[in-house]
Amino acid sequence: MNRKTLFFFFITFTASVLHGCITLLPSTKDITRTHWKSFQEIKEAYSKVTPNETTISQLKKLGFDLYSSPNVRVLNYIDIAVATQSIKREDLNGGLRECIKAKDNCRGYSFEPRVIRSERVGNFWLDILNFQRKTKGTGWEFKATFLIVDDVVIEKLWNGNPLILEERETKNPLGPFQEGGGYLLKLIP
Repeated sequence: MNRKTLFFFFITFTASVLHGCITLLPSTKDITRTHWKSFQEIKEAYSKVTPNETTISQLKKLGFDLYSSPNVRVLNYIDIAVATQSIKREDLNGGLRECIKAKDNCRGYSFEPRVIRSERVGNFWLDILNFQRKTKGTGWEFKATFLIVDDVVIEKLWNGNPLILEERETKNPLGPFQEGGGYLLKLIP
């Protein structure tokens, strides 16, 4: 083998190894179990709910099952009153006023599905040696709250984030010794 061929082989091998190392970086998924695949899909289901008409059984058919969907938060009228205490009673819309007036006959159900994927990106060696870590997160989250009196939705509210795109970078000039410094200080009497 001549020098040029050997050099080309070395560069190709090194690039392949370094590129392959990137796939060794950790990644995570933060998913609240849901059958909706996207923000738009749950928003469309939410839009089919009509206050003072939609019943609990109709909510279930739309995917909002009060008793078997995971991570559903149940709110009583006190929770709702506390959440709206900064708003004058006369400024509250009808469903909120009716819920607070109905007291124990009113319940709120808050669905909070979300899908967030996080993966480390960047240089494998800087990451593994703790000099520099870059994390990229993508996903969506949706929160739908329904106020129910006598098995009928009297109010609906939503908020959310249709596109989550987060990037975080952590730099440690001392690399693997950055966190160890705190341990060393604890050893000093």
